[in-house]
Formats: sequence, structure tokens, C-alpha cells
Amino acid sequence: MWCSRMALRRLQRIAVTPLNIAGGLTSNVQREMSTLPRVYVTRQIPPEGLKRLRESGQVQFELWDSDDVPVPRKELLQKVKGVDGLVCVLTEKIDVELLDAAGPNLKVLSTMSVGFDHLSLEELKKRGIRVGYTPDVLTDAVAELTVALLLTTSRRLIEATHEAKTGGWGTWRTLWLCGHELANSTVGILGLGRIGVAIAERLAPFKVKKFIYADVAPRPELASVINAEYVSFDELAKQSDFLAVCCALTPETKEICNKDLFSKMKNTSIFINTSRGGVVNQEDLYEALSAGQIAGAGLDVTVPEPLPTNHPLFSLKNCVILPHIASASYTTRNAMSVMAANNLLLGLRGAPMIKELKL
Repeated sequence: MWCSRMALRRLQRIAVTPLNIAGGLTSNVQREMSTLPRVYVTRQIPPEGLKRLRESGQVQFELWDSDDVPVPRKELLQKVKGVDGLVCVLTEKIDVELLDAAGPNLKVLSTMSVGFDHLSLEELKKRGIRVGYTPDVLTDAVAELTVALLLTTSRRLIEATHEAKTGGWGTWRTLWLCGHELANSTVGILGLGRIGVAIAERLAPFKVKKFIYADVAPRPELASVINAEYVSFDELAKQSDFLAVCCALTPETKEICNKDLFSKMKNTSIFINTSRGGVVNQEDLYEALSAGQIAGAGLDVTVPEPLPTNHPLFSLKNCVILPHIASASYTTRNAMSVMAANNLLLGLRGAPMIKELKL
């Protein structure tokens, strides 16, 4: 949390100077706002980001003024017409249809997310549109939530709370609501990046015996921080007592967690996913959980989102499902919104962004 607050303070101090217009008009309080670059913001992002946009003096912006309901697609296609910049969140699909609707003025897209599977990257590259995103600042929050979800799932806390509330709490029993502990366990990480390292750092004090990871290639610099061993995908499945999925959603990782993976895991293993729902085949996960092939699963991400309340996974006691809240701390979300705003403003000036996707 301290790191997240420090990141927010650094972002708030970043100097984004006014747009340099010939004739010195930027210092003229009489300047007509209509000549500034037009920006559309697809959501009521946290206040620090909106404050950055307002106080920059560089843009005129309009936003969908709701945090509860996404902007309707029809309205979004109307609002982006002729804009120079766009700030979006992961609920908006930025595809050919939207980019065509926006037109040739659109030069900068800034997404308030670390993931970018909602963006048509090839199309953005083809049109020369620069893309900013917001990694790093959410590492602490996501790692904390992942650990919380892992412990909640492995120690069956949701089940226990339900039993206490509904009268199931009777006499003390020797094996009632027993779960699986971290001490002397092997923790596997699928996709070792900043978040995977941060998760391992938080789990180490629980006396974890060994950390292992699988990735497209060994990552010795990151692995050395947590003393993790690089293993094959199959070995990751076979050895892990706890398996945390931290990889990005790409064509290569789509539904990579499927019946083949679950069939190789121990029947005492706990599966945790806080990355993207699309990396998991949910039908295969349901079968693995209901058949006792694995002990439990904790999910912060699903397909679709929100997951329908009648989905079979909700019927399982050994599956904990959260509504995609891994980065949901006040500090982190404000830091993300400031970074998204600064990425946009810097991009419109033609300057290097804080975090830019290299297309």
C-alpha cells in the first residue's frame, strides 16, 4: 500500500505543461476552448485523473458521467466522432467499428487498465494511433487481493461464514471445514511478471517450501528475487499445491487452463486466477471442481463479466468468485486514473508517455 501511495504522489507531481500553440495563446485566458484537442472519456474515472485533465489546460473533454453503467455502444460510436484522444476502460471494445466512427483525428488512446485484450492492437498500429496503459501502479493491490483470495479459497472461509450464519455451526468436529495450508507447500506461478513476484513475496512468510513458474521463456532476473525455479507447463501442473495464474490474455494463452492442465494437478491443489477470465476454460474447471480433480478454485475474473448468477460455477462450494476487484483500492484506482490522464496528455503533445504499448 505504501508503494501504491508513493506511486500516486509521483504521478501527481509529473509536470504536463500546456500545449505550445504559436502566438502565445496558451497564456491568454480569453482563449476559446473550442480550439483545444477534443477528448472523450468513456467512464467517470476516479477524481484524481479527471482533475489532471481539467487542470492541464490542454484539452476539452466530455465523459460518460457514470461509474455504474458502461456507455451504451450506440452512444459511444456517436461521441467519438472527430475526437483527437480517447480515455477508456476495459469494458469498451476498441475495434474497427469504433475506430472508423472516430475518424482520422484520433491520434491517442489511453486505457485505464494493465490488460489490453479489449483493444484491436493491429488496427491501432495500422492507423498510427498511440496507446497508453497503466501497469505497475496496480501491482501491490492485485498481489494483496490474490493472496486474500488464495487464503479464502484454501481455508474455505466463505463456506465457514455461511455455516456460522445459517446454523450449521454445531459441536466441534475433527475434520469439519478443514482446508489446505501454505506451510511446506509448492506455489506455482503461470506467467512470471511484476505481479507474480509481488504475490510470491507476500506468500514467502507463510513458510512456503518452494516457488516454481512457467512462462514462454525463463525469466532469471525476476525469478532470482523470489528464488523461483523455471519448469515446464506440465511440471507446473503436477508440482503446484497452489497455482496462481498471472499471465496476459493472448491468442497463445486463451483457455490454456483447461482439462489437460486440471487432470495433471493434485486433488489437493488450489487454483487461483486474477489475470483474465479468457485464460480458463470454465466448463473444464467446473468438471474438475465437481469431480474432485482439484480441491478448489478462486476467481476474480470470468467470461463473461459479470458472470450470470445461474452459472454452474456459482453452485459449487469449492469455488470462490469475486467481481473483478483485484485493483480495487482507492489509492491504486486514483493512481491508474492519473497515469491514464498523463499518458493521454503527453501523447497529444507528441511526447513520450509514462507507459506506452509498443505496437
